[in-house]
This record gives sequence, C-alpha cells and structure tokens, in this order.
Amino acid sequence: MDNIYSPKEFGKLIGRTTNTLQKWDREGKLSAHRNPITNRRYYTHDQYLVYRGLVAPEQGLTIAYARVSGVAQKPDLANQVKALETYCQDHRIQVDAWMQDIGSGLNYKRKQFNRLELVRDLIAIVTVFSARLPGLRSYRKVLKDAALQKEG
Repeated sequence: MDNIYSPKEFGKLIGRTTNTLQKWDREGKLSAHRNPITNRRYYTHDQYLVYRGLVAPEQGLTIAYARVSGVAQKPDLANQVKALETYCQDHRIQVDAWMQDIGSGLNYKRKQFNRLELVRDLIAIVTVFSARLPGLRSYRKVLKDAALQKEG
C-alpha cells in the first residue's frame, strides 16, 4: 500500500498540517478518502500528483503542428514532421492530429493552425523550427567547425 498516505504523512508531503487537511476535507477543497471499516481519512498518490499540478484534471487533444514560411522550405517541413514523430514516439505521446502549414507566421495566414478551436486553456504548443535561432545563420560555419573539432 505504498500509494496511500495518512493525513499526517500527506501533510508532510505537501507542507500542510493535519488540521488544515481536515478543514479542506470538510470544505471539499481537498476531499480525503475514507476507510469503509474505520472511517479514517487517507489520501492517494494520485491526489498528491493533482495537488502538485503534475497531472492535468482533463486531457484534451494532442496535436502536432509544423510550419515553414515558403514552398522552397518544403524539405524542412518534412524534417520537422520527422522530428516531431520521433519525439512523440520516444516520449510515448499519442498524437490525435497532425497538421502542417506552408505560410508566413506574421500575418496569421496559416490554414491548419487557424482550424484549431481553442475552447479552453491552451496548455502547450510545441513548434519545431529548423535553423530559426536568431543570429545563428551568420555563424553556421563557425558552429559546424566547432562541432567537428569536438568530435575529433
């Protein structure tokens, strides 16, 4: 029963007193589970994770989105999609929809991105840009030489 905590143990984990936990239980702010025989309060590890914000209470759709500015960068778009696929597989992320756009990000003419209906909170958008770090284009040769020296 490693995943069950007494009020005292749970209070130590979250930095609260047992009196505070009892008050929160009465108010419904953080309801404790009850043992059906003894009626004693206990808390689960899932409650701890939710309290710490490590688990989202609701899970929406997971959408992978990649974009490049122009048609000439279409190979970069394919590389972005491959990078996203690899990342999602490595981290066991189940993607519900894959979206790609070719168009400027400055004028919001992004058909796929604009299709998204963002009803609730937008938690995160992970976008992969290839060679888009400001100022690094002019240092491409220097970075390449430094990487080759590091390998050798």
